[in-house]
Amino acid sequence: MKLQQLRYIVEVVNHNLNVSSTAEGLYTSQPGISKQVRMLEDELGIQIFARSGKHLTQVTQAGKEIIRIAREVLSKVDAIKSIASEYTYPDQGHLYIATTHTQARYALPNIIKGFIKRYPRVSLHIHQGSPMQIVEAISKGIADFAIATEALHLYEDLIMLPCYHWNRTVLIKPDHPLARKNHITIEELATYPIITYIFGFIRGSELDIAFNRVGLTPRIAFTATDADVIKTYVRLGLGVGVIASMAIDPIKDTDLITIDARNIFNYSTTKIGFRRSTFLRSYVYDFIQRFAPHLTRDLIDHAIALRSNEDIEDMFNGITLPEK
Repeated sequence: MKLQQLRYIVEVVNHNLNVSSTAEGLYTSQPGISKQVRMLEDELGIQIFARSGKHLTQVTQAGKEIIRIAREVLSKVDAIKSIASEYTYPDQGHLYIATTHTQARYALPNIIKGFIKRYPRVSLHIHQGSPMQIVEAISKGIADFAIATEALHLYEDLIMLPCYHWNRTVLIKPDHPLARKNHITIEELATYPIITYIFGFIRGSELDIAFNRVGLTPRIAFTATDADVIKTYVRLGLGVGVIASMAIDPIKDTDLITIDARNIFNYSTTKIGFRRSTFLRSYVYDFIQRFAPHLTRDLIDHAIALRSNEDIEDMFNGITLPEK
């Protein structure tokens, strides 16, 4: 069994069982990958992939377990490389962050500016997407850690550290009937078409909970992952926007009316998550603390040593998080 073979089977899954696409991504040949996969299957005495002719059709049940462990092994190998780099090139490396548009556009710019100034030799990359896409980036090893809020049940396999609380703002045109109100109720909001995040009404989200709490069903007119796109369609008069309060630009959004929605929705908590097998470079600790000052290196290490996210939640019960 070779590390190369483990990398091949993981990448084949990452490329949706398309061996040709996998070969292009790894700058190697399709026959070479197919041969190595077959050799690994022969050595193990089981099939990792089911086939129809020359095409891979699905991952077998045994294959799913092998792929899961192969990801862990490759993650450990990456951790070993990171440990070596930590001692040989402490201020040099790369950092891949998976997060939403709102975090990338409104929460991170000043953090990233300061980080790049301090670590000019660290290459920083942001992968934007929905919660499902963020989880996929982490599971495939594309991202080092995730910054996310909604659908936190998707991140149960990650160590999740709470960073800050935030709430929502209702966004409307000046000629909208609600524009004359300083406060609105959820019943009033429910009477108008709503434009919000594409993941805003998934099961368990705060928006979903708020409407279910009063037995109402929202009228969803349009959804998007991008707060700025939501604003565009509010300006077109397609509905009432519901976005994170931090996504309101005090200069560019003066043509819209904003109404604080804290009386309608409970706050949400943004968290940073990473795989338990990840070795955190010193500059990663620094980035996390820049984003959430209460997350010191000692506190992060303490959280990593705990067994579950429930234990981590208990640890943070006595810590007051900032609000944005």
